[in-house]
Amino acid sequence: MTVLAERSTPGPKPDFEPEPRTRAELVTFALVVGLPLVAIAAAVPFAWGWGLGWTDIAIAGVFYVVSGLGVTVGLHRYFTHGSFKAKRPLKIALGVAGSLSLEMSVLDWVATHRKHHKFSDKEGDPHSPWRFGPGFRSMSKGLLYAHMGWLFDAERTNREKYAPDLVKDPDVMRLHRWFGALALTSIVLPAVIGGLVTWSWQGALTAFFWGTLVRIGLLHHVTWSINSICHVFGEEEFQVRDKSRNVWWLAIPSFGESWHNLHHSDPTCARHGALKGQIDISAAIIRLFEKLGWAHDVRWPSPERLAAKRIV
Repeated sequence: MTVLAERSTPGPKPDFEPEPRTRAELVTFALVVGLPLVAIAAAVPFAWGWGLGWTDIAIAGVFYVVSGLGVTVGLHRYFTHGSFKAKRPLKIALGVAGSLSLEMSVLDWVATHRKHHKFSDKEGDPHSPWRFGPGFRSMSKGLLYAHMGWLFDAERTNREKYAPDLVKDPDVMRLHRWFGALALTSIVLPAVIGGLVTWSWQGALTAFFWGTLVRIGLLHHVTWSINSICHVFGEEEFQVRDKSRNVWWLAIPSFGESWHNLHHSDPTCARHGALKGQIDISAAIIRLFEKLGWAHDVRWPSPERLAAKRIV
């Protein structure tokens, strides 16, 4: 990864890192985005044959839950917004789990997302679907851009400007430097486990297909749907300055992230689905961490705070 540039002159920091993404990084992004799409397209006919067993389902499910909660509880609610405080072992575990998603390193993920909140659905937002304006054609282009097109922009969000606290955190910087190794582990480990459990090359291959390609592809598109779908469609129940909305059918695969309207209304809140019937698995996990004594100072929503932001 690019080493943080030292600046000798004071003054406001630019929005982007002085070194843009390299061609190799952009090619890697293309492979990470493209290969899982191919895998998902082949998944159904592949499953009808010999390529799916309970071992594959278990491996893919465990890796999806671990890496997915690493994104929602770790990268998002903990590292980005400080919705709770965590003891050091939990902090490191959440950073590792989030890195296994292959979405970005902890440092880059947080910097990008904080910039999104600063400019949400306005000029400067890294991935707003309203980038090209309203209208069917513009919105179609904007949805595609917000979903995954923005990943191919060469500019890299300035880490020192948007994540100065994490730049000073030795644990986060170690995770940042080891992101490549963690990503490779996430890619290879399902196949290794599948091969060892079944003691066969076929078991390794099918575990790689489901536990790596399909799992990563599904997780990425669920995450990106929060950037795209949840800023165009759905219900608005809380006052916000942008287009964030709630999309109920994404609640379970996104572990509660699709209750996006309250999140943008109250970003540091540890629970996004705070109304009756809104399932928020990530909040339940944070509650468990709190009961175990691993997390503290959790910013739970109060009835008064919710009422003050609620649209009557």
